[in-house]
Amino acid sequence: MMKTNRTQSLDLIILEPRVFADNRGHFLEVFQAERYRELGIPDRFVQDNLSISTRGVIRGLHYQLGHPQGKLVWVVQGKIFDVSVDIRKGSPTFGRYEGFVLSSDNYCQVYIPEGFAHGFCVLSELAIVLYKCTDYYDPEEERGIRWDDPTLNIPWPVPAPVLSEKDKTYPVLRDMAPDQLPRFVNRN
Repeated sequence: MMKTNRTQSLDLIILEPRVFADNRGHFLEVFQAERYRELGIPDRFVQDNLSISTRGVIRGLHYQLGHPQGKLVWVVQGKIFDVSVDIRKGSPTFGRYEGFVLSSDNYCQVYIPEGFAHGFCVLSELAIVLYKCTDYYDPEEERGIRWDDPTLNIPWPVPAPVLSEKDKTYPVLRDMAPDQLPRFVNRN
């Protein structure tokens, strides 16, 4: 039903659902619990979030500490550059990121496990992004890493992004206190 790919350096899963197209339009399955569970993606999501943003907006890099969220992300309309950063203390890939173009044209999804900071940049005039979360949003547990952290060196595709006040003030990763970062748990 779909092609999947685990990323080389991080434990992210890229999914390319099969699209059925004809003269009426198209149809695709965007989530099926049993099939996704077989791929290592949780089958219990408790919250769906919808983000609507305009060209040049960067949202992120966000995570929750006490209630970490795994996220299944896809674009309903438009195009984004989606970024995940491994911020798990003790992880062999700590501080590494991966970025992907997700769009309503390529239908790709990405599953981001708990313990990663996540953000995206809008490349189209408007982007509608939907993501399923494995835990509830808790404002007390919300944290973030500065979007332009020089040690991460993420090649954001906009020179002057539109940011929230909160996203402008997050610290860089090297300045984060160890107790403000999730721990790596080796599941092998």
